[in-house]
Amino acid sequence: MVQEQKNERKKTILSGIQSSGDITVGHYAGAIRNWAALQHQYECFFMTADLHALTVRQEPVALRKRTLDVIAMYIACGIDPESSVLFVQSHVSAHAELAWILNCFTGVGECSRMTQFKEKSQQHNENVNVGLFAYPILMAADILLYQADLVPVGDDQKQHIELTRNLAERFNFHYSPTFTVPEPFIPPVGARIMSLQEPTKKMSKSDENQKNVIFLSDSDDVIAGKIRRAVTDSGTEISYSVEKRPGISNLITLYGVATGMSFAAIEEAFSGKTYSEFKSGTADAVINLIAPIRGRFTQLRSEPGELESLMKTGAEAAAARARRTLSKVYKKVGLTERPR
Repeated sequence: MVQEQKNERKKTILSGIQSSGDITVGHYAGAIRNWAALQHQYECFFMTADLHALTVRQEPVALRKRTLDVIAMYIACGIDPESSVLFVQSHVSAHAELAWILNCFTGVGECSRMTQFKEKSQQHNENVNVGLFAYPILMAADILLYQADLVPVGDDQKQHIELTRNLAERFNFHYSPTFTVPEPFIPPVGARIMSLQEPTKKMSKSDENQKNVIFLSDSDDVIAGKIRRAVTDSGTEISYSVEKRPGISNLITLYGVATGMSFAAIEEAFSGKTYSEFKSGTADAVINLIAPIRGRFTQLRSEPGELESLMKTGAEAAAARARRTLSKVYKKVGLTERPR
């Protein structure tokens, strides 16, 4: 029995962030800090999704920089390259190869029903491309290549996970079991950080108004200024209620992310204090959180050799896993074996 437990396979998790913008405190609160906690319990693959970023026109130099920035920021936030596989999506060609095969198993109607496609088509109506339409299929390839058991996702991606599950089951039915059918994974601890100026909207790295967003690369002075100018609500009480007091509730969430304190403890600590005092305390807490992350990030970006070595190691490990899956898929659909 003990031996069986020792040999039990760790479940696999895959996730990633697009390299279409800088990493925000929202990414940290809602995803990356949870990944750091999960990496010792699961076999984890974390990528920067540069292929996905191409659905929106990118400045090539900026895209290359942000791709490196995301990998460096993962490490700065606590993702250990010794415990997790960190890699760049485009460095593993199997993603694009499996996506094409899955394209041939996906109905046009399935993609056209994707809510995110409809929303992004309206946002970027000058460039409604086939890549945007097929985005969920590439996402399915990302997941299925690594035989992921669990995929940490937000509400906006649940529909894509359902399509991934359908494709896995469809392929398994026609060709015998090949893919693990993944489950969406909702971390036990999470925080949703909202826009500083529009607290009913989620904080977004692509927001045109930079005052809405706290980036993990922001300086102490910039962080303090953004929080000082953040929208609050009428009244003076520092209490959490998203429905009635979205502005102050967002700052309470930020304070909780930065300190680990519960909302009740924060309310008690600032009972009788002014909004100005609370904003000052929140700024200090967020600065204390971000400063060491920013320091480690800056160090990594100043040592390109180290970062390139880490990316090469990660790409090799990811490609080895991906090739095993892709080889099975090629054989089952009837493609000839590649010459060695």
